[in-house]
Amino acid sequence: MNKEVEKFIKKELKSGLSKLPKKWQKTFRLMYDHKNKYLDINGVVDNLKEDKLDWALSQVQNSLKKLSKPELVFNKILNKFKGLGG
Repeated sequence: MNKEVEKFIKKELKSGLSKLPKKWQKTFRLMYDHKNKYLDINGVVDNLKEDKLDWALSQVQNSLKKLSKPELVFNKILNKFKGLGG
């Protein structure tokens, strides 16, 4: 992969991740660098291997889409409460 393209993707990942809730960032960190719990989210992105970048970017983009549709998040929360008998 071209180094400029890799740099661009990592920049987009960092930007997208900064817009996500901390809980979602934590999930991303656990998926991509579960061994280094002291590394911040930008460090995780910096350490991503080239073959993981495309999938990571897709995940972040999909997460941002979910956040832009509050009804999806609301329905997910509502379904959790229904499952609890609430």
